[in-house]
Amino acid sequence: MEITTLLGMILGVAAIISCLLMGGATLGAYYDLASVIIVLGGVIASTVVSYPLSTLKSLVKVIAIAFKKQDIDLTKDIDMMIEVANVARREGILALEETVNEMEDPFFKKGIMLIIDGSEQELVRGIMETELSFIKDRHSTAQAVLLQMSSYSPAYGMIGTLIGLINMLGALTEMDSLGPNMAIALVTTFYGVILANLIFTPLGKKLKAIGDDEILRKELLLEGMLSIQDGENPRLIREKLNSFISNAQISAAGSNTKAGGDSSGSAR
Repeated sequence: MEITTLLGMILGVAAIISCLLMGGATLGAYYDLASVIIVLGGVIASTVVSYPLSTLKSLVKVIAIAFKKQDIDLTKDIDMMIEVANVARREGILALEETVNEMEDPFFKKGIMLIIDGSEQELVRGIMETELSFIKDRHSTAQAVLLQMSSYSPAYGMIGTLIGLINMLGALTEMDSLGPNMAIALVTTFYGVILANLIFTPLGKKLKAIGDDEILRKELLLEGMLSIQDGENPRLIREKLNSFISNAQISAAGSNTKAGGDSSGSAR
């Protein structure tokens, strides 16, 4: 599980509850079922109106990604790419057919199969970049839905507040109920702001960060595949792919990099 997502939400809720208790309030004063129905029901209704059913069906699966640990190690991907490059350089592109079934990443496997089949480099690039664009679209759609829900939440909070104020003004002759009715009216806005800034916006940002990491990884794999197809020296391929990652990551994998460099040197 991606601990930072859950931990961040828990810390946010804990901070809010602590602030309420420090102010001498009781948690029951901040609970109102009608306010919950207005905000959640309104957000869900507007989201259903805004997006097709197919998008909404996939939303739950996409949101789950934010709570899953992402196993993306670009230095490991580069090492794997150099191993493939060494095999291709020593034994030829067709020799990769024996190892392609062992590859776990479907994107990389598809690209290598296109190269083994003798596809032109521009065709390989075009097919893989098209797949990349579809992946980007899927990620951006999910992010857009969450950010739109984030904008709906405060709006419905305000609607609930207006309803509460109308009810309060309608019973203005009963002065004893003025304070409690005002409090209930403001609770709805409170719910809307919390949902927007603790749930929907952070999840949208998290999915964007995860999506950016996945796209960067696939761009690295694509560049490596095209370099292998060109028959470039594995040492030069490593240097090219290292430009995709930070110097800190390169240093952390220094021993593997050195080993990979020696291997590529022997392949010349």
